[in-house]
Amino acid sequence: MEQYEQYSDEELICMLRSGQQEIADYLVNKYKSMVRTKARAMYLMGGDTDDLIQEGMIGLYKAIRDYRDDRDASFLTFARLCIERQLYSAIQVSNRQKHMPLNSYISLSGEEWEVELKQMWEESPESIIIDKENTDDVIKRIHDALSPFENVVLDMYLKGYDYVQIAELLDKSSKSIDNALQRIRSKVRTCMKR
Repeated sequence: MEQYEQYSDEELICMLRSGQQEIADYLVNKYKSMVRTKARAMYLMGGDTDDLIQEGMIGLYKAIRDYRDDRDASFLTFARLCIERQLYSAIQVSNRQKHMPLNSYISLSGEEWEVELKQMWEESPESIIIDKENTDDVIKRIHDALSPFENVVLDMYLKGYDYVQIAELLDKSSKSIDNALQRIRSKVRTCMKR
């Protein structure tokens, strides 16, 4: 693997395309610390850092596979972009909780559904009010903890915009939106611990 250190990433990609498959392993080893750093700075609902690292590695593999040297970007820039997009995509999918209705179904077969429905109804009115009050309290704490800019970014993020779209709409750099999302995550964690 040391023999590859004398070549640029772009040269290595050309060599990889000409059949030297071990170069892919070299590039993965070279950039896995960048993947770990980016993954540790993010939060995946219902997952952990290892899940994000795995997603980041998928982004790195895509970068190695799809890089084209006829574009203006260096491989490093392209790899960073692919990794970040894969991480943000994983977080977005996680936040949607797409399959939530499937996980909270009630069986309608037999008489047991009547019992389940009755139990849910008996505890629901009071618990709904308590849950709403708790939710409103958490939302207020989060809103108060965030700056006006962070509140706008959070609102757009929760509406499904990714950080690149938010940056374009707010006429800011992608990096400033990424930094704002990192601060938001940190502040939200603090609010949730109270």
